[in-house]
Amino acid sequence: MPSQPTLPMFSAGRHLLSVSQFDRDGLELLFDMADVVAPIAERRSVCTVLDGAVLGSLFFEPSTRTRLSFESAFLRLGGEVTTTTGFTFSSMAKGESIQDTSRVVSGYSDVLVVRHPDEGSVAEFAAASTVPVLNAGDGAGEHPSQALLDSYTLTRELDARGRSLDGATIAVVGDLKYGRTVHSLIKLLSVNDGITFRLFSPPSLGLPDSVAEHAHQHGNTIVECRSVLEAVAEADVVYATRVQRERMTEELHSQVRGNLLNRELLEQAGVAQDIIIMHPLPRDSRHDAYDLSSDVDGLPGLAIFKQTDNGLKVRMAMFLIALGCSADSVRATLKQRPWRADIDWELG
Repeated sequence: MPSQPTLPMFSAGRHLLSVSQFDRDGLELLFDMADVVAPIAERRSVCTVLDGAVLGSLFFEPSTRTRLSFESAFLRLGGEVTTTTGFTFSSMAKGESIQDTSRVVSGYSDVLVVRHPDEGSVAEFAAASTVPVLNAGDGAGEHPSQALLDSYTLTRELDARGRSLDGATIAVVGDLKYGRTVHSLIKLLSVNDGITFRLFSPPSLGLPDSVAEHAHQHGNTIVECRSVLEAVAEADVVYATRVQRERMTEELHSQVRGNLLNRELLEQAGVAQDIIIMHPLPRDSRHDAYDLSSDVDGLPGLAIFKQTDNGLKVRMAMFLIALGCSADSVRATLKQRPWRADIDWELG
């Protein structure tokens, strides 16, 4: 991963390009704001704090969860969304530069969310933008909002068990080379103390040295494991990632058939009833997929859908901080929803 220039801490009027823009205080501020907006995210209340604000949603790479989560988050705060997806439907198909696109679209918006397949491209958007830019993923670089929602989920799940993220043992298994969610998460969690990361990946898909070095420099421990079983046996949390077949040779692909992680393996490790299970999604549910099996879905520590739900809260908090909104301004515009979300619908 190429080195980045030092970026300012994330705050009002700032771009959010990297997890390096957060220290422990910054994370606490973001997470506290995510707690404030929980009633809105959970549809118990409605809010108009961003009434009149416009989000420019620019996704030049396929996305379902991330795009809809960002757009839903903005809409639930009372804002409006303009969106484009793919290069075909943008002026980039006509050869327009990132800089020109950014300058034009930022003139239509109060904040931009950008995903682009090329590493470093979102920073180029930010350099030309006249409004805050939030990075929704740039190639093999970073995915800061995913890391933030993962960290929030992990913190709250451990809190509920009376435990702390400091001193936790986290198994990270799957594609650690190309998985940008893993890179961002390990870097972000390194602001905590005494974390042990137990890693397992297929051959040639190991964690980049730069990410491991970042963890070491911040006083955390990296342990390379020979199997998934070894990685999870002593872990409080397991974070599984999809092995990206499109990046693999046929020879390597033939070595990674079957489940990466399933209920039987967790039971064999003696952690099935206790371990917190996380995954950034999408999960490959085909029968021969080397991914997290759906047979773990009934286990008490499954948190993958809590991650997606928490993504709304965290992305709402990101917008509020970028646009300079306080918790008090959110509370001042809260009201009970005038419609029902708990009707027992009979469809068909």
